[in-house]
Parts: sequence; structure tokens; C-alpha cells
Amino acid sequence: MTNSKKTPVTSLCSHTLTSLHYRDANLVDDLMGQKTFTEVMLMQILGRQPRGVDMRITDAVLIVLMEHGLTPSAITTRLIYMSAPENLQGAVAAGLLAVGSSFVGTMENCSELLDQIAAAQDPEAEAMKIALDHKQLKKPVPGFGHHLHKPVDPRAYKLLELGRIEPELSGAKIRALEQLSAAVDAAAGRAITINATGAVAALLGEIGVATRVMRGFAVISRAAGLVAHIVEEQANPSGRFIWDTIEHAIPYDDTANRTKTV
Repeated sequence: MTNSKKTPVTSLCSHTLTSLHYRDANLVDDLMGQKTFTEVMLMQILGRQPRGVDMRITDAVLIVLMEHGLTPSAITTRLIYMSAPENLQGAVAAGLLAVGSSFVGTMENCSELLDQIAAAQDPEAEAMKIALDHKQLKKPVPGFGHHLHKPVDPRAYKLLELGRIEPELSGAKIRALEQLSAAVDAAAGRAITINATGAVAALLGEIGVATRVMRGFAVISRAAGLVAHIVEEQANPSGRFIWDTIEHAIPYDDTANRTKTV
């Protein structure tokens, strides 16, 4: 009886007693001192030699996603670091758990919609259907709206500006985002800003990053920002202040504990 299970393999890294390779590149001879972190990261993730445009777009995206002040991810990291200062990596990991479908990682949700629009026979009709479906469900369209940046999210429009000037990009995902933006505005009856993760979805799509991988770029970027928050926490602790503020801002209410009379 033969074993039908295929033996798994890896193409990411190999090593001998005297060398280490990232894919087919020798780490010491070909990469160290020769390539940037962004270039090697893209080589590993995309499985190809990145172009100049790939690195320019990725650098812009990583800078945009790195920081946004005391957001849930940063607050979580600071609180966990306060609780376990010997475990820096645990505090960063805790903060990264907040990268998801509500904050920081919404480019994946938006990219799914852009894929639908770009593949549709009538992209504008598909965009309008998406906008109206979300309106009927009273759900925000991923990649649109921001509670802090109004009337526009300046990060998004700068990213799109950078994408439009790159002649090597097809522009298909940027057009899909623009079509979705027009539909979102029409359905809402007012202008709704494209937010940073909406623009990130379009630009990462333009350089060939698969939708289900995009959130990984947010994880990579935000990890750097969270390390910076820990550095600041070490010099000027805020964890106890955050804890005390919440303790006083949210009062105890025993209404649910009172015995109800029949």
C-alpha cells in the first residue's frame, strides 16, 4: 500500500554548516549589505525579484500603517508591557492581535470588493451593488470613512497620488477603488472619504500582493510602531494612567444584580 500523502517542502530557506540561503540567494554574499529589508521581504513574500515600483509602493504603505497614536493596538501593547515588562515580544504580540477587520487590517476586506469590481463585466454596476448592499445592511464599506480624519483621510489620497504616477502599474485596482468610491458617495448622498486601508488595498493589489496576504503587511508595519510605543513606555510610563482612567470613567452599576420582584 502506497502512501498517497505528498511530502511537504519549503522554498523559503535552506542552510548548510557554512552557509544560509533565502530562496536562491546567499544571505551573506548576496543579501547582507547588498539589499534592503523591504527588498528581501518582498522577495520572500512574493517569490520573485521585486521591481523598483514594488519597493516604492511597499515602503509608502509600511510607513502609513506603522503609527496612529493611542489606538487599541498601542493601548494593548502598553498595558501588557506594564503587566510584564520582561516580555517585550509578548506586549508587541498582544497589540498585533488588534490588527483585524475593524482596525488596521481592513485592507483585506476592501481588497475582496476591489477584486469583485475588477473582475465584473460591468464594474460600475458591481460597485453600486456593493454600496447599496452595505447601505441596506447598515454596514460601513471597508476602506471608506474615518472617525478621526474628515472630510478626507490625507494618507489615502497621498498613497493614490503615488500610485498614479507609476507607469508600470496597470491602474486596474486604483480604478476599481475610484468606482467604488463614486458608488459609496452616491448611495450615501454625500462624500465619504477613502481611508488609508482602502488606498493600501488598491496599491498592494497593483503590485501583485494577494488579498489574503495583505493583512500581513499591516502586521509587519504595526510591529515596528508598537516597539516604538514600548520605548516611549519605558521612558514615560502611561499604562497605570490608562488603567486608572478607565477605572474612574466606567462606574460600577449593580442594576443587573438586583433581585427582581414578581
